[in-house]
Amino acid sequence: MNTTHDLFHSIQQLARQFTKQLNIALEPFDIYSSEWAILFVLKERGPLAQKEIAEYLSIEAPPVTRTVKKLVEKKYVLQVKGEDRRTNKVFLTDLALQEYAKWEEVVLQANQELLAQLPVESWEYLQQIISRWSHSLAIKEEKK
Repeated sequence: MNTTHDLFHSIQQLARQFTKQLNIALEPFDIYSSEWAILFVLKERGPLAQKEIAEYLSIEAPPVTRTVKKLVEKKYVLQVKGEDRRTNKVFLTDLALQEYAKWEEVVLQANQELLAQLPVESWEYLQQIISRWSHSLAIKEEKK
């Protein structure tokens, strides 16, 4: 048995379960976890180019483009052409800003329900491990 396979398989399965629970929580608002991720980033960091969103979320550009398009259709974001015609800056709309607190409330509730099965000390330690691991991967990526 290869323990690295087991570890990474478990991480992937856990991520899928988290995504599923988040999608269930956001379903009444007709928002998916991928859309929430972009809305959250824009709320926290302000308007960003789609490329910046993709880099921040560590996902490829095509899924970001598709998700932003859906958010534009839902009137939650606006795309504005940048100085370079190839870039789009993405902004939250007033509607998104009005609805954001409701979305955030259900996301935080879903997070709490997921964490309720762990002692606080465990999830604080887990956060430290994940942050260090993520930071080291980001540094490795920058060196490429």
